[in-house]
Amino acid sequence: MAMADSEFDMRDHRRTYEGFIGLTKFSIIAIVILLVLMAAFLV
Repeated sequence: MAMADSEFDMRDHRRTYEGFIGLTKFSIIAIVILLVLMAAFLV
């Protein structure tokens, strides 16, 4: 039973990690776009 719990925890951890990485990538892209637009219109 411990092995099944461990596999489930690892799968859940992997899903959470992939979601975090996706959100981080999206955030970085959004910030870069925002900075480029600010440089284009405010300077």
